[in-house]
Amino acid sequence: MNPVRDLQIFNFECYFCKVITLRKATIDDLDLIRYWDTQEHVIAADPEDDWDWENELGRDPNWREQLIAELEGRLIGFIQIIDPELEESHYWGDIGPGKRAIDIWIGKPSDLGKGYGTQMMKQALQRCFKDEQVEEVWIDPLMTNTRAIRFYRRLGFRFYEYRTFGQQSCAVHILKRSDWEI
Repeated sequence: MNPVRDLQIFNFECYFCKVITLRKATIDDLDLIRYWDTQEHVIAADPEDDWDWENELGRDPNWREQLIAELEGRLIGFIQIIDPELEESHYWGDIGPGKRAIDIWIGKPSDLGKGYGTQMMKQALQRCFKDEQVEEVWIDPLMTNTRAIRFYRRLGFRFYEYRTFGQQSCAVHILKRSDWEI
């Protein structure tokens, strides 16, 4: 018996015992989201984007969901799911129907590496594939964000192509419905 190892296993398992729920993000979340946007790991993952939170949190277009992740009542992260075919800026280009794209982040660095992002992403993917017309989910981590790329690959995403969005070089990955349902 190794008490240190046993304690480590216990702590690891407890992270996965906690329940994460997703709810619609609202303008009441503005201050918290702005704070998360100042975190070094969030900036490093998305250094150029200005999300225009003051306006966007008040909008509810039919092509987008903006969600807050709560861990037993504590707000820990943000997810945006879009239909890239209908999205107004056409960020993804002429992508066609049957697809979704996801942005996800954990707010505080102390919440990283605990399995929370995995739970959040699995719930987001369930939301995407609940629509039987959706065949693929796309993500666009920076090429330099190797931690995020490993995270997405563990969830079944496969590399599609390198693409530049603005000044950002990204490694686009896709999860197909057929891979999700296995």
